[in-house]
Amino acid sequence: MNAPKPGPRPGQNVSTSKRPTPATVAGAASPTAPAAATGPDYADPQVAAKFGRIDDDGAVWLTGPPERQIGVWQAGTPEEGLAHFGRRYADVATEVGLLDARLESHPEEVERISADATRIQESLPTADILGDVPALDTRLAGILERAGKVVSQAAQRREELTVEAERIAAEGENWKADGDRMRAIVDEWRTLGGGERVVNDALWKRIRTARESFNQRRGAHFADLDKQRGAVKRRKQDLVARAVAMQDSTDWNETARAYRDLMGEWKAAGRAQRADDDRLWAQFRAAQDHFFGAKDADNRRKDAEFEDNAVAKQALLDEYDAKIDPESGLDRAREVLRELQEKFDEIGFVPRARVREFDEKIGVLESRVADFAEQQWRRTDPEVEARVAQFQAKVDQLRSSAEDAEKAGRAKKAAELRDQADQWAEWAETAAQAAED
Repeated sequence: MNAPKPGPRPGQNVSTSKRPTPATVAGAASPTAPAAATGPDYADPQVAAKFGRIDDDGAVWLTGPPERQIGVWQAGTPEEGLAHFGRRYADVATEVGLLDARLESHPEEVERISADATRIQESLPTADILGDVPALDTRLAGILERAGKVVSQAAQRREELTVEAERIAAEGENWKADGDRMRAIVDEWRTLGGGERVVNDALWKRIRTARESFNQRRGAHFADLDKQRGAVKRRKQDLVARAVAMQDSTDWNETARAYRDLMGEWKAAGRAQRADDDRLWAQFRAAQDHFFGAKDADNRRKDAEFEDNAVAKQALLDEYDAKIDPESGLDRAREVLRELQEKFDEIGFVPRARVREFDEKIGVLESRVADFAEQQWRRTDPEVEARVAQFQAKVDQLRSSAEDAEKAGRAKKAAELRDQADQWAEWAETAAQAAED
């Protein structure tokens, strides 16, 4: 039997070098401390006495089964000894509680937490503590079981992240979003703890390779894009030079068409770097605005000059409206219309906004003569007259045949012939009316 351990002196600060302190377990960044314990106060001698005793020789015993001696108390009363070894139990229970909380808040430290939990669990059979040791053992077993699940889930997640990284490396072309996702994969990887080192190293190597491959493809893409944008920049510089070269032209129509063509080339050229594109567009637009501003100013000046022409043309239309009367004589109406058209053209241009108005006004008089001439032609068209005469001859023939049938006593036949004659008469009337219209 091992010799009993000497008990501490009264007032001595007792520590157990074999066990980590709560600060050691928690690390530099301690998690939020667990809520205050609601269970027994093991520093209370009456509570500690439920789990052990101190005999008359000072031997400290932990109740079994099996009962075992955990130390010797010679420094005070038995109650003080029970409280001392109860506090040791409370210290270990606190460490276990911190491990439990740490596993919840920092699963990436699962390996360290598992190692500490295993070490404490393995020390329980020889630990010099008084308390519910089986409960501690059960709690540590639960921590280790959860830690195993964390390790398993982390291993599965590492595999998923590796596959996703390789997919992005092979297919990703949404460079901003995919680049952000690749960084997030690496960051998440670093939060995953546990697993076999060999497996983890192999997966990490795949992720590193995938990230490098993606970065190479992205770099090549943007290098090619820079090359394309450089070519676009040069094309647009040429367009700007051409636009500036003709901004002072007064060949309004031809230059306006040329600017429209330049705009088509600009749109087809593509995009340069944003700063270059914005700067070149400002120069291009300034040249356009300069030309079209001058063109608009010239048009406004001409419109002011042409306003008198509009007044003169309106007076001319008012004068000739009553003179152009084809019903009184088509030839005379044509002659007066030609006279109006000549004077109308001699006056010159009207303001652009009123061109259509005056085209429609003179068009009314032109249509008056043309429509009347069309009607007259249709009335005297030999083909139309011949068709009307043909229909009328058919009417006369059928009516004559009807009379002959009536005389011969064939009343039914006579009625049929008269019906046919009436139909042909309607057709003859329609043809004659069309000629009149």
